[in-house]
Amino acid sequence: MFVIRWIRRNLVVIAGLLTLAYMILPNIVVMVFSFNNPKGRFNYAWQEFSLDAWKDPCGVADLCGSLSLSLQIAAWATVGATVLGTMIAFALVRYRFRARGAINSLIFLPMAMPEVVMAASLLTLFLNMGAQLGFWTVLIAHIMFCLSFVVTAVKARVMSMDPRLEEAARDLYAGPVQTFLRVTLPIAAPGIAAGALLAFALSFDDFIITNFNAGSTVTFPMFVWGSAQRGTPVQINVIGTAMFVIAVLMVLGGQLVANRRKNSAQPK
Repeated sequence: MFVIRWIRRNLVVIAGLLTLAYMILPNIVVMVFSFNNPKGRFNYAWQEFSLDAWKDPCGVADLCGSLSLSLQIAAWATVGATVLGTMIAFALVRYRFRARGAINSLIFLPMAMPEVVMAASLLTLFLNMGAQLGFWTVLIAHIMFCLSFVVTAVKARVMSMDPRLEEAARDLYAGPVQTFLRVTLPIAAPGIAAGALLAFALSFDDFIITNFNAGSTVTFPMFVWGSAQRGTPVQINVIGTAMFVIAVLMVLGGQLVANRRKNSAQPK
């Protein structure tokens, strides 16, 4: 009976921990097999511990080249989607204009639409325009894909902002630029940062839209898919583990900074 009562009291915590373990388990498998030394081409069965792949993560031809290309596309797509998405979010929340309701609805279409439909539509558009498939078509496609997610994140933040703070700044003779830079932008910054991080992750991880519009360009997800047909080098697990660790450190660092700001803001 005691065990049953304890489970009932901690059911939410147990469910949360099980969900977290379910989500992290694939990353742990990838991390473990990054130290494997497979006997054949496929890194699916554990053989023996080795650091060879970590010593030479670029030992596989074109792996680091595709990784660098993915990072470039993700970085530029993040910048483009964040700038455009932030402006759209402010326009939708702060201004009244014709077709505002329709735009509010249409902005969610890329999120609700299957990626393969959007990928095929963009490919048709590029081919009809006579555009050469490659870096720029992938970048344009990624910006269009990530835009909705940035607008959603920034819009939620802007809607929660107190307009009286900006009115107070104007009452203190702050100009429009000063008000935006010193009041509006710092308050909206968490939403903008969340949208940017989401856009970077979506762009770096995308395969379907990229595969349709890349031409001969090979990004890291496409390299992984191509390698899986012939073999799975351990270096892929190394890159995946490094990206996972960097993402976790960034989240922990952001949480630490937020906690320090919260503690410093409290009266002593």
